[in-house]
Amino acid sequence: EMFMKVQFAVFALLFVACNFGESSKKTIEAEVIAEEGVVDFVPKYIANGFDFPVGKPDAKQYYNAQPFGENDHLGDDWNGVGGGNTDLGDPIYAIGNGYVKFAEDYGPGWGNIVRIVHFLPDKKTYESFYAHCDTILVEAGQWVKRGEQIGTIGNTNGTYLAHLHFEVRTDTSLPVGGGYAVNTEGYLDPTEFIRAHRVIE
Repeated sequence: EMFMKVQFAVFALLFVACNFGESSKKTIEAEVIAEEGVVDFVPKYIANGFDFPVGKPDAKQYYNAQPFGENDHLGDDWNGVGGGNTDLGDPIYAIGNGYVKFAEDYGPGWGNIVRIVHFLPDKKTYESFYAHCDTILVEAGQWVKRGEQIGTIGNTNGTYLAHLHFEVRTDTSLPVGGGYAVNTEGYLDPTEFIRAHRVIE
């Protein structure tokens, strides 16, 4: 009987270890891809151009209510031209091919956030950051294509009027942050970035 108990305990430990190993492997691969810019895993997802995250591809029927740098803003706030909450639930699109490194509710202030790492042909990496989403349609560890819907515009449970807070980062290891700062190191003007990278040869 003691032998049977020992056998069962060993089996249970092996089962837990195997499952933990699979989970850890996925996490490790995600970190390697996101932090080191390894693009050989899925070359078809290398970014070959970028579009706007709303009204694809050119932000048609949207306007930038608070551009990068205004009031120390670290991103762009995209609003529907109808104003108010008329854009609540409108689609949000991945600006380019990439790897979803984060897709969760970050709590009050930010609400639902999606973070995507993009690998360019020259192996430079950038991150696109989408906040205040009403819904999230992707999950961490997923690869997405340019123009693929990743969520919908939200208002963080009524905290704001509906809009998309959108950032582009050169430093993919930055924390979520606060959306405003005098120091813009690691951040780019999202509109300028997209206009300069519509097509990448």
